[in-house]
Amino acid sequence: MTLLALSHACVDVYQGAVAALVPFFVAERAYAYAAASGIVLAASLLSSVVQPLFGALTDKWAMPWLLPVSTLVGGAGVALAGVGGSYPVTLLVVAVSGVGVAAYHPEAARVARQASRGSHTAMSWFSLGGNVGFATAPLLVSAVVATGGLRASPLLVVPALAGAVLCVAAARGLRAARDAAGPREEAAQGGGQVAAEDDWPSFLKLSGAVVCRSVVFTGLSTFIALYVPERTGAGEVAGTVALFVLYLGGAVGTVAGGRLAARHGRLPVVRWSYALTVLAVAGVVLVPGPLLYVFVALTSAGLYVPFSLHITLGQDYLPRRMGTASGVTLGLTVSIGGLASPLIGAVADAASLRTALAPLTVLPALGWLLLRTLREPGTEGVVSP
Repeated sequence: MTLLALSHACVDVYQGAVAALVPFFVAERAYAYAAASGIVLAASLLSSVVQPLFGALTDKWAMPWLLPVSTLVGGAGVALAGVGGSYPVTLLVVAVSGVGVAAYHPEAARVARQASRGSHTAMSWFSLGGNVGFATAPLLVSAVVATGGLRASPLLVVPALAGAVLCVAAARGLRAARDAAGPREEAAQGGGQVAAEDDWPSFLKLSGAVVCRSVVFTGLSTFIALYVPERTGAGEVAGTVALFVLYLGGAVGTVAGGRLAARHGRLPVVRWSYALTVLAVAGVVLVPGPLLYVFVALTSAGLYVPFSLHITLGQDYLPRRMGTASGVTLGLTVSIGGLASPLIGAVADAASLRTALAPLTVLPALGWLLLRTLREPGTEGVVSP
C-alpha cells in the first residue's frame, strides 16, 4: 500500500503541475485567462473521455503493466509542455499527459482496494499519495520553471521515472502476496462482490456530487495563484503559497476522512464536508487580505475529506464494475472539472476573477442535495438528516 501511495503521488504531480504552469504561461507567453485555462482543458478533455474506457477494460482484465506505462506517459506530456512556443503543440502534449493520468487511476484504484482489504483508512492513505503529489506540484514547478523558465520543463519528468519504478515494485509485491494467500483466500475475498447487485441510481447521484466538487477544485486550482495576489496585494509567491495550501490541506483532509468515516460513517462525513465547502469557498471569494489563506485551507479540507470516500462508495455501489466505478469517481468526475475552466477564464477576461469564481460557492450546495438522498451501500431504509 505504501508503494501504491507513493506511485500515486508521482502521477498526481502531473495533474497539479498543469494548473501550476498557468501563471508561467501567462507571464512568459502573454496568454489571456481563457487561453491559459484552455491548457487545463486540454489535460482534462481526453482524460475525461478515455477514463471510463480504461475502467471498463480493468473490469475485464487485470493490467498491472498499465501502471508504470501510464505514469511515464503522464510525465512525458507535462515535461514537454514548456518546450517551444507553439500553443497547439502545448495543448497536444498536455492532452497526452492527461491520457496517461487517466489510464493510471482505474487500475490503481482497483489494485489499491484489493490491497486495502476493504479498509477505509487504508484507502485514505492511497488517496493521500495523490494529494501529496498535488501539493508538491506547485513547489516543484516553481523550483524548476522559476529558475530556468518554461524551457526547463523537461526536468519535470523525474517524478514519472521514480513512479514507474514504484509501480513495478508494487505489482510484484501484490503478485507475491496473492500467490502466498492461495486461491482459497482469493476466492473468499471476491465472493461477496459477485453476489452483490449494482446500484446505478445511487452511483449516478454520487457522480453528480463529485462533478460539482471537481468544478470547484479545478476552478480554484487553475486561478487561485492569479487571484490571491489581487486580493492580498502581494506578488507571485503569494499565489504559489495559496496553491500549495489548497493542495496540502487535501493531504490532511484525506487521512482525516478515512478516520472520521470509520467512526461516523461515510455518508454523514461526506455530507458535512460539502456543507463546509459552501462557507469556505464563499470566504475565498469575499474575504480580502491574509485571512484569505484560512478560507483556502478550509476549502481544501472540505473538498478532500470525502475524496477517498467517493472512491469506496462508488465501488460499493457498483461492486460488479469496480474498474468503471473507479474510473468515474477517481478519474472522469475529477478531470471533468477542467471542462469548466475556459468558461471561468472567459468570464474573468470579460469581468474579473472574483466575478468568475463567485458561482463556485453554489456547486457544493448542489452536491449536498444530491448526497442527501443516498443510503449506505448494502443497507435499506431512509437516510438520516
